[in-house]
Amino acid sequence: MAYKSLEDICNIAKQENIPFWEVIRGDDCRERQVSPEESFAMMEQMYLAMEKADQKYRGDQKSHSGMAGGDGKLLEEYVKQGKNLSGPFIGQVMQRAVKMAESNACMRRIVAAPTAGSCGVLPAVLLSYESQYDCPRQKIIEALFVAAGIGQIIAERASIAGASGGCQAEIGSASAMAAGALTYLLGGKEPEICSAVAISLKGLLGLTCDPIGGLVEVPCVKRNVIGAVNAVTTADMVTAGIQSVIPADEVIDAMGEIGREMPKRYRETSEGGLAVTPTALKIASELSEKE
Repeated sequence: MAYKSLEDICNIAKQENIPFWEVIRGDDCRERQVSPEESFAMMEQMYLAMEKADQKYRGDQKSHSGMAGGDGKLLEEYVKQGKNLSGPFIGQVMQRAVKMAESNACMRRIVAAPTAGSCGVLPAVLLSYESQYDCPRQKIIEALFVAAGIGQIIAERASIAGASGGCQAEIGSASAMAAGALTYLLGGKEPEICSAVAISLKGLLGLTCDPIGGLVEVPCVKRNVIGAVNAVTTADMVTAGIQSVIPADEVIDAMGEIGREMPKRYRETSEGGLAVTPTALKIASELSEKE
């Protein structure tokens, strides 16, 4: 990898007079020894998989545990009725985030972006933006490269795994990736993209990973909504001219430090937090008996 920080990416973009996304594609071409066209085509396949997962969502399907499934359909119907306070765009983002995360829980095909547990955030934002604002597919794929570069830096400097960094490393990372991608689509340049990463991630620092029964269902599915909406509001703030006081790389480093210091019981072990509430323990016991 030719860069170790978001600052490195920005410097390369400036030196070579290319946008953020092209820095990421260039690195992919060198690493995998493929042409720019082949790199772009592969990223487009990722997006097509996200699109197909959204289209193939089944509102009547429940996960094996019964804890996840059907909520995406409820949200879809609610939004169609125009009842949601957040408006049509955020409504689409919310329902897609739930649908994608429920599809993961129901063992359907999803794209880990960056993980299976946080798979709903990025596609919810990008699919909704493309459909609501008639954005060219080319720009959406470029935004995916932006998101991929952000994810690479977070993985390199901190973590994208709940087991090592808590849910801040999963939903937090996904939210930062989506915020940066959406900021790019809104016309943001490298400084704005970095501010979006910083602001979105700051809002989710310290988020624990405490799944009930060890399953990526509760509270994971609904956290995808939080991450997706956080990305949208962050992109709006940055586009309005708001900047992060703390540089993005420093925020990522802080997330890594928090993850390393986080007690093990809050890192996907189901030994703390929501996972050990009376209701959660009862559900876990019932699931164990069923098995």
